[in-house]
Amino acid sequence: MTSKPKKKKFIVEENETIDDCLDRMSKEGYFPVRRTEQPIFKEEKRDNVVEHVPCGRSITFEGKLM
Repeated sequence: MTSKPKKKKFIVEENETIDDCLDRMSKEGYFPVRRTEQPIFKEEKRDNVVEHVPCGRSITFEGKLM
């Protein structure tokens, strides 16, 4: 019999809303304790200079076992 980890990270997928991710967490038996967002950048070359342009964000929830 394997036990669940006490903490687990849940990433909001590309075609998923935040509410969908929170529902998925509760179905697995976890509740959110922390939310982190990180920007996603892409490189664009303009006039022989590479610029980092924001193109999205990654949202991650840390869940604790209920």
